[in-house]
Amino acid sequence: MRRLPALFAALLLPAAQPLLLSTALSTASLLVSVAAAQAHTSVDALLEKAKALLGKKGSEQEVIILANQALAIGQSAKAYFYRAYAKSDLDDKQGAIADYTQGIAINPKVADAYIYRGIDKSALGDKQGAIADYNQAIAINPKDAGAYCNGGNAKSALGDKQGAIADYNQAIAINPKLAEAYNIRAFAKYNLGDKQVAIADYTQAITINPKLALAYTNRGNAKSDLGDNQGACVDYKKAISLGNQSTAQWLQSSDGAWCRNMP
Repeated sequence: MRRLPALFAALLLPAAQPLLLSTALSTASLLVSVAAAQAHTSVDALLEKAKALLGKKGSEQEVIILANQALAIGQSAKAYFYRAYAKSDLDDKQGAIADYTQGIAINPKVADAYIYRGIDKSALGDKQGAIADYNQAIAINPKDAGAYCNGGNAKSALGDKQGAIADYNQAIAINPKLAEAYNIRAFAKYNLGDKQVAIADYTQAITINPKLALAYTNRGNAKSDLGDNQGACVDYKKAISLGNQSTAQWLQSSDGAWCRNMP
């Protein structure tokens, strides 16, 4: 049998090398893909745990730790949001605002991030900044009744009662069953001196949610101003039965004696 020439045989050897290199690259790509998938799954698991703990008193530090662990793996708008929420619950409003801002930089289309950042800005006295955030949330989701309510509250705090009422009207148009919107609209109308219309709104709020204690207290104030002390006292006592502590304290004070002694 004839042997291949040595030169030709030598040239055949490297032919197998690209196959080995291709296999190595494929294996490396697979390992990278698996690692990325594992990291993604790990982040998701951490954030699911954090989400389950949001709003639970005493769990704030655990949420922050979980969010930190997720952020150590990679940037995540959700991780910043959850950490911000926990910081806000711990009264670290500035820290919360910074985290909401980081999350917004990653994903500027999350309406809730603007709403919660606006709430914290408002708590720190930055009502105009809060209004700007609520407006941004509304631009993203025009059907967010809560954003209108929050915007109305900020405007009311700035003395713009008519602007506040306009926002509350929008909230009610979006969700006619939102009892709190009627309650806060009534309060704005009350402050404008329109007591009877305020009473109508408080009554609507109570019709929707008979357990809204603050609406009874507010309606009682409006009735008292109009001279209906009997009706006011009934409302105050109803608010107390629903757990309104400030009204209960008032009733036990010298100022509340007239109602306390009323049958």
